[in-house]
Amino acid sequence: MSERESMECDVVIVGGGPAGLSAAIKLKQINDELEVVVLEKGSEIGAHILSGAVVDPKALDELFPDWRDMDCPMAETPVSDNWHWVLSKKGKTPIPHLIMPPLMSNHGCYTGSLGNMTRWLGEQAEALEVMVFPGFPASEVIIDDDGRVGGVITQDMGVAADGSHKPDYQPGMEIRAKYTLFAEGARGSLTKQMKAHFDLEANCQPQVYGLGVKELWDIDPKKHVPGRVIHTQGWPLSESDSWGGGFLYHQANGQVALGFVTALDYKNPYVSPYQEFQRWKQHPAIREYLEGGKRVAYGARAINEGGWQSVPKLAFPGGALIGCAAGFVNVPRIKGSHTAMKSGMLAAESVAAAIAAGQEQTELGDYDDAVRSSWIATELKKVQNAQPAVAKYGGDIGTALAGVDMWMRTLKIGLPITMGHHRDYTMTGRADLYPRIDYPKPDGEISFDRLTNVAYSYTNHAEDQPVHLQVQDIDLQKNSELEVFGGPSTRYCPAGVYEWVTEEGAEPKFVINSQNCVHCKTCDIKDPNQNINWVTPEGGGGPNYPNM
Repeated sequence: MSERESMECDVVIVGGGPAGLSAAIKLKQINDELEVVVLEKGSEIGAHILSGAVVDPKALDELFPDWRDMDCPMAETPVSDNWHWVLSKKGKTPIPHLIMPPLMSNHGCYTGSLGNMTRWLGEQAEALEVMVFPGFPASEVIIDDDGRVGGVITQDMGVAADGSHKPDYQPGMEIRAKYTLFAEGARGSLTKQMKAHFDLEANCQPQVYGLGVKELWDIDPKKHVPGRVIHTQGWPLSESDSWGGGFLYHQANGQVALGFVTALDYKNPYVSPYQEFQRWKQHPAIREYLEGGKRVAYGARAINEGGWQSVPKLAFPGGALIGCAAGFVNVPRIKGSHTAMKSGMLAAESVAAAIAAGQEQTELGDYDDAVRSSWIATELKKVQNAQPAVAKYGGDIGTALAGVDMWMRTLKIGLPITMGHHRDYTMTGRADLYPRIDYPKPDGEISFDRLTNVAYSYTNHAEDQPVHLQVQDIDLQKNSELEVFGGPSTRYCPAGVYEWVTEEGAEPKFVINSQNCVHCKTCDIKDPNQNINWVTPEGGGGPNYPNM
């Protein structure tokens, strides 16, 4: 057995996304002598970042007032016009901006690659001497005898699928810190443990999610309008009594980012969010932009949709949740980067003050208070009933009620109610109660099969390693997930990871193609029995998103 190495620092941040890097940068801006470590499970900073994205620059303006003049790639394409359509099967109805609350405007925002913006943030962090370690996932939390978080342990390297040690085996390193910030993004594996261990969700609504599936296209230059932002709702999810919507953003270099978000509280287990995206692209209003173009990248990621009422307790002894680990997405705006970054900056201020006062591993109650009195809270409270209204009353009535509620809250006469949520997996219905959905075959030009698209995520995992998608009870998977719910894992996964294979004369076998996994976390969220647990694979594994 190799001896585990140990490293001490002031602050360790789990996750090199916008929230984690903003926290690291802010810490160094406050006190450049602090030793700050950022651990990122992707092969490089930005490799696992996927978003639309239309970015509200509010947090960037606070972190770097001159960011537009600092070669930040997000500055390249300001939003030029903003459209919102309600789709029917063949047509579209624009929603006039005059009837939409002001907060829904994208005026002053920018559209571009959040992955590239994150890479830029990583460069700024390293320039401030933050120690950034890509390819090092944190797999375990260090909790001392007094119940305080004291850091994390990184994933062991060189472990074979059978658990034996390969010749290149290296045990994970202990990163011990005065404070640990969890910035893993939506449904982080360690965040899930911290929520359970410290009962952080005792006084909030459960978090709910959507699955965002995205492609990047090079399109005909004649069709490209830099800065044009299009959002849609309605068809095709209206046909399965589900809800969500699409986006198409005209970004730099003649590219469009297009994607589709399906709320994961859908009832019909035959719904396939990936296939709904492929159908959406065939709508005449969307297809016209894509014809003559070329898909260049693909990816998928779960998105927090619970809103303000699902924000858990944020601080606990020695640690805190920041960014999408806590859940600060503004669902109607389809934006969360600015709120995630701001939460990281607020946590950094709290941590820096605590360390300056000679404290360590204390509970950062002032950070929790700061978030709840910040513009994060002001913004999210205005939209807190939007998601549950649509979830409860459907796309048409729910959208109208959500609009009225947002207007009333904007005018400070909001209704004195906060609607609740049901965990997504509890909403999945029995297969015998719902019709099968016959999705059209892909044409290979506009729509594509999953495995072909996964190749465009540039996903790679070492084959000889333990499966990072852990099925707790394989009998339960067969008796319930397959026989009661019709095997929804074969449809909700946007990467074709799961298959039920039946050979002649044999029982169905649950096959996990873990090498395909794009780390979207949908299985961890939507499995009807919560029987699949997503844990970190070996460092550097997963997608390698270019320009996403």
